[in-house]
Amino acid sequence: MILRNISSNISRLVLLVVSIASLSTQAQELNCNVVVNVGPQVETTERRVFTDMETAFFNFLNSRRWTNDVFTNDEKINCNLIITIESRPTVGNFTASVQIQSSRPVFNTNYESLVFNFADRDWQFEYVESQPLEFNDNNYTSNITSMLAFYAYVIIGLDYDSFEKLGGTPYFLKAQQTVNNTQQANRPGWSQFEGNFRNRFWLSENLNSQQLIAARESLYKYHRLALDKFSENPEEARTLILEVLRELQQAQRRKPNSILVISFFDAKNGELASMFSQGNIQVRREAYEIAKQLDPSNTTKYEAIIRN
Repeated sequence: MILRNISSNISRLVLLVVSIASLSTQAQELNCNVVVNVGPQVETTERRVFTDMETAFFNFLNSRRWTNDVFTNDEKINCNLIITIESRPTVGNFTASVQIQSSRPVFNTNYESLVFNFADRDWQFEYVESQPLEFNDNNYTSNITSMLAFYAYVIIGLDYDSFEKLGGTPYFLKAQQTVNNTQQANRPGWSQFEGNFRNRFWLSENLNSQQLIAARESLYKYHRLALDKFSENPEEARTLILEVLRELQQAQRRKPNSILVISFFDAKNGELASMFSQGNIQVRREAYEIAKQLDPSNTTKYEAIIRN
């Protein structure tokens, strides 16, 4: 597998050769599954609009080119958008919550590691059947395409960060531009003043914060240097992942309530518990202490680390 956006000249040459060879079958970046669920409180007999919405969102995410890079089909980023319609105040107006997930393959395995697992609980938008979905990086067009594009850039940026140190920077800047463009729309989820640190504004702020550069760099160490080599040397990989946990601990001290740190554990809690359930007991104990401090809601899950 060709690593995305690899920095070495040799790898870039290989990528160029593959790109030229695959121009006729050029693929977009995302392999995104979109599900639209309708909550029981939504009273409507017009269910067709939700099927149409699901198809339109799927096509918008998967048919659009989000980068200038060339992806083969097996390099596409697997992701999910699970949308739950919570109310329909008037015809064509909807409020929803969205679960966004993305994963990346682990080298030399059949395992996919969850990279991003984020709950967006505050989305309001207007939609009618067969509505064209337009998006412009420089201007606000609609709250639908702004939200979909924002998470497309976040997913791609995190994926690139996992393959190259700070490789996702251009896409986090695009996500930030989307946030900036939406300020004029005065829609929930985009503002720093909502009193909710788990919204799109603060996610983007964290991903572009100089205070959290080390936390972003730890994504590369975790995935490329440790997880991709876990099967070769699990003890060395655990030691590196413990270093990642220490770096995240420092990041949380520098910037309390960091959604970047919180979202890391939302994605990785089960994986961490599994990986640290074996190996050097001192490494495991320190990993357990840091994990339960930074992610107390999953303390029971982390107890597997020190159970043996």
